[in-house]
Amino acid sequence: MNKNVVTAGLIIAMAFPAIASDAIAETRAPPQSAPARAAPPPATPAKPTAADGAIKSSEVVARVGDSDVTAEELRSTLALLDSRQQAAVARDPALLSQTVRSILANRLVLKEAQAKKWDQQPAIVAQLARARENQIIETYLQSITTPPESYPSEADVKSVYDANASALVVPRRFQLAQIVIAVAKDADKAAEDAARKRLDDVLKKAKQPGADFAALARTVSDDTATSARDGEIGWVAEPDLRPEIRSQVMELAKAAITDPVRLDDGWHILKMLDTEASHTRPLAEVRDALVQRIRAERAEANRRAYVAELLKQSPPVVNEIALSKLLDAKPDAPPAR
Repeated sequence: MNKNVVTAGLIIAMAFPAIASDAIAETRAPPQSAPARAAPPPATPAKPTAADGAIKSSEVVARVGDSDVTAEELRSTLALLDSRQQAAVARDPALLSQTVRSILANRLVLKEAQAKKWDQQPAIVAQLARARENQIIETYLQSITTPPESYPSEADVKSVYDANASALVVPRRFQLAQIVIAVAKDADKAAEDAARKRLDDVLKKAKQPGADFAALARTVSDDTATSARDGEIGWVAEPDLRPEIRSQVMELAKAAITDPVRLDDGWHILKMLDTEASHTRPLAEVRDALVQRIRAERAEANRRAYVAELLKQSPPVVNEIALSKLLDAKPDAPPAR
């Protein structure tokens, strides 16, 4: 089999966490999961059965109707998750509970479908057959194309890391706090003048020697989300800052405050709490993700090479004329009821 070498063009996706108000940097709200309905408690609650708290594989951990979910079934379901999902479940017991509830819900749906002989309908039988074939193909290909556990070597990982150092650069970040004097962009002159008067008063207090910016933010800032945190926005990467803000904070000294910045929602006074210089993420920090990506690329290369070799040994013959007629043909009309 052709063992393609992973190219140096490997790109590693990175996410840099940042907390900022909508006026300073664009943010995305996390998806809200639908509330799960409470499931009936299992008739036989799972209890530790060994001195170390382990649970037997056959022990029931949940039940719905007359259907039980055992510890072994739950472990098998979790084993199908990728490494990131498994890590998330390990960190958050609520996700484990949601997984169990999903299994129970699926059991109820399956029971109802089977009672109505849904799986015996010709169209469903055909779909199940195709799904079975696809699963056999996929699992077989995985079994013969997955790289050995020893791959990649440390030298391979270091080589790819060095070749992609530019993609691993963490941009400069700023830890900021703010005071906001709210006034709409299209406010009338009276509202604008009132906001400007408040702004001048706050700015005068903020620039006094020994001024307590956090206390001012708590008491006068109109941005409730940040005022509750002493005005703190959090860490924001340089590329994520709005141009109006970036121009003010780029050369701002630690503990210094900016001149007022006018945005669509009002006036912003920002204080520099701390900065973090741009740097390249160390190999130790990205090694696991890098290894996973290298192995995935090798597996994909192995798969392409294996399939290409099969096609070379048994070249397919395609009737292109028949195919063109098939595309032009109109589907049969459904039978009249």
